[in-house]
Amino acid sequence: MTVNIQYVGVDISETLSTFTEDKLKKIFNRYEFLISASVHFKQDENQHDTGKICNIELSLPGPRIFATSNERNFEVSVRETIKDLERQLEKRKEVYKTH
Repeated sequence: MTVNIQYVGVDISETLSTFTEDKLKKIFNRYEFLISASVHFKQDENQHDTGKICNIELSLPGPRIFATSNERNFEVSVRETIKDLERQLEKRKEVYKTH
């Protein structure tokens, strides 16, 4: 499992990195065909209620899977992004089962 975490215009947080890696580890254990994950955290200064953006891109055989969410804090943003990724992975897993 390779996870690359980047903070764009946001202070680096070890707690957030550990939280994200723990959540991604569960996905990597469930879907053995995953290769790596690229995570980007950034903050949108124009949105005061939300603005904590998490982008996650998963590398796997075939096209890459990407999800993003914009929430009130980064932890919620990570959870929502991973939910979106799991939905996409379930669809992709069905494709692998039929072949």
